[in-house]
Amino acid sequence: MSDITRRAVLRGAAGLAGVAALGGLASCSRTTTTTVGPLADAVAAAEAARRKPGGRLVTARLTAQPVTLDLGGRSVSTWAYGDTSPGPLLRVDAGDVLRVDVDNQLPVATSVHWHGLALRNDMDGVPGLTQDPIPAGGTFRYEFAAPHPGTYFYHPHSGVQLDRGLYGVLIVDDPDESGRYDVEWIVVLDDWVDGTGRTPDRVLADLQQAGGDGSMGDMHDMGGMEGMEGMDHGSMGGSMGGMHGIEGMQSPLLGGAGDIAYPHYLLNGRTPADPATLSAKPGQRVRIRFVNAGSDTAFRVAVGGHRMTVTHSDGFPVVPMPTDALLIGMGERFDATVTLGEGVFPLVASAEGKQGRALAVIRSGAGRPPTGDVQVSELSGKALLGTGLSTAESVRLDRRSADRSHNLVLGGSMAPYRWTINGKAFPDADPLRLTQGERVRLRFVNQSMMFHPMHVHGHTFALTHGGARKDTIIVRPMATLDVDLEADNPGQWATHCHNIYHAETGMMTTLSYQAQE
Repeated sequence: MSDITRRAVLRGAAGLAGVAALGGLASCSRTTTTTVGPLADAVAAAEAARRKPGGRLVTARLTAQPVTLDLGGRSVSTWAYGDTSPGPLLRVDAGDVLRVDVDNQLPVATSVHWHGLALRNDMDGVPGLTQDPIPAGGTFRYEFAAPHPGTYFYHPHSGVQLDRGLYGVLIVDDPDESGRYDVEWIVVLDDWVDGTGRTPDRVLADLQQAGGDGSMGDMHDMGGMEGMEGMDHGSMGGSMGGMHGIEGMQSPLLGGAGDIAYPHYLLNGRTPADPATLSAKPGQRVRIRFVNAGSDTAFRVAVGGHRMTVTHSDGFPVVPMPTDALLIGMGERFDATVTLGEGVFPLVASAEGKQGRALAVIRSGAGRPPTGDVQVSELSGKALLGTGLSTAESVRLDRRSADRSHNLVLGGSMAPYRWTINGKAFPDADPLRLTQGERVRLRFVNQSMMFHPMHVHGHTFALTHGGARKDTIIVRPMATLDVDLEADNPGQWATHCHNIYHAETGMMTTLSYQAQE
């Protein structure tokens, strides 16, 4: 497949017909293939089982449109849902049905993916895989049951549109939760470039142009640490920084920490020059729902003068874990609680391995607000990753061996700028085949010097040996990570790195259900 065709399919421009040849929608066309497509009877049956008798129908409308946003002293032209970024907060109870009408007023096609939800396959929002793209001027209705409580978010799955202002938070509440907190804050983190003289599409083109014709070689095929990958995002990245906007961005925890030096890092849509204020009373217990909506940046988050206790990861409860700081990869969500002292405190989200940070002001009493360069000692303390959490007993998978295993070898190169799974770039990557009812083990083998937050659509997985239930997990450089999932949601499911530039240039495959014979 040519590079032009590959990019077209990834961005959804090829439509459903472009993926039918890959078997992704075969069941829709009622052919003899064994692939379970998005419109298969098994998909409808799984959705029916999720619907709670007597559950509400919650309706909303999202308009994707060009807007001018004030980021806090800096106006930018971008795209957003409505006239704000983050977009409208959507909130339902577990078991409710959410119906969202999307009006695309953008000049290009788009889509909406409901990140982290185990929803019906034809509502997953991946153009060319589960639906046709929503054309400019077109509309689309998403309707699905929301079965699991938790913190989720929504964003496009079209090109690099996520790296604009197109994202918002979806909260699925547990009606039976006892409410062991007094106040709730939603904290959305983002890395921002759009409207600052560059667009995300220009950034992607620059990365690809910097890679040239690939004469420097493919890192995946050059022996990892002993070949070109040993230079990845280190000496090579630094030498390319002035010309192409790529830094030698390194993190002691994550290795190569990104490809893009962003001019701004945002918390709830604001820069540190004019930060958001989060208010509560002294002594109150606050639940903070963290969402990393960034495209190329992990954030290290801490509250000045306080320790946090992490209670949930990607929506599912974990054994509570106190920590000084929390490291959040792109696409990850964490809930944490903190009991506030009296005064004014900084909530800082430092761009891991990069120069820059996001900031919010926590106010529970009198005092001067912190400045953007405030020093927060907790950032230098213990930093917790999702791989360091244990699942709560109530959501632990039953103990049984895997029926099927798949290796996902993660590789890539800066020259050419191309990222792969098992040596192939999407849509040429071989699908990961499975059958409904199986326990499936996925082994992520990172053979690059870059961290990859790997995301599986339509499912949660459990880190082996009692680790957290998640849908997005950081795989560190040269590391191997095993996760188990229940094959209980039939269809064709994107599985990819949530660095949007890596996904767009190939690090994606399909979790592909096959009909039982």
